[in-house]
Amino acid sequence: MRINAGVRSDVGSYRAVNQDAAFSTPFAAAVADGVGGGPSGDLASAAIVHKLITLRGALPSAENLVERLRAANWDIGAHVRRDAALAGMASTLTGVWLTADDLVLAHTGDSRAYLLRSGRFTRQTRDDSYVQALVDRGLVRPEDAWTHPRRNIITASFGGHDDDTIRVETRDAVIGDRWFLCSDGVTDYVPEEAIAALLVGITDPATAAKAVVDLAIEACSRDNVTAVVCDIDAGTPDADAVPVIAGAAAQRWPEVIEAGLASA
Repeated sequence: MRINAGVRSDVGSYRAVNQDAAFSTPFAAAVADGVGGGPSGDLASAAIVHKLITLRGALPSAENLVERLRAANWDIGAHVRRDAALAGMASTLTGVWLTADDLVLAHTGDSRAYLLRSGRFTRQTRDDSYVQALVDRGLVRPEDAWTHPRRNIITASFGGHDDDTIRVETRDAVIGDRWFLCSDGVTDYVPEEAIAALLVGITDPATAAKAVVDLAIEACSRDNVTAVVCDIDAGTPDADAVPVIAGAAAQRWPEVIEAGLASA
């Protein structure tokens, strides 16, 4: 199996800097979102993405991904240790990786993953957020969560600390599945039903990703907007394929692009 992905990231109409970062390869795809209000969120999200795109080929195991995520998180801490002005920078992460037999989903923060299987669109991640905690306790209705004034307060992220949450789950990898990854600049402004309609109606992953981002901007998203559409296809993935990177991952390290990485 292989991942055929479309990646799109836009700074949006209200932000000066894109703190979202994303990537895709035939084996993996992910979205990272620099934590709002923290310094250099774009550096944090880009650092995670650049660490993870070095994983070429099918993932040996979920444990291997945990090790790589801990290394990426350590890199964020290393930036802070070198420059105290960066204290507080952090990033979310949501991504999928193929192994030899299945798929691994990694998640921390409030970026999201959805699965479109046999026409059914379902959310696969739980937001690490203040508002989600209120929903879990029955204090806020799920349908009111996406408009709650404190919906952007997150309770977990990668900030370079040893006790940061690193959550991975093994899932079935089924040919024909479509995974959708996005930052909260999409889901805070576009209803899930509208996202599902685009993903069902548009076959090409790149076109679908662009359509979702365009819809979020039309909905006056006040955040950076990033979408990755991942189709699980039959075929032999190319281990030497050039990763596609977008957002802060493309902007923070232009020399990486010059070395041969594609940007979106």
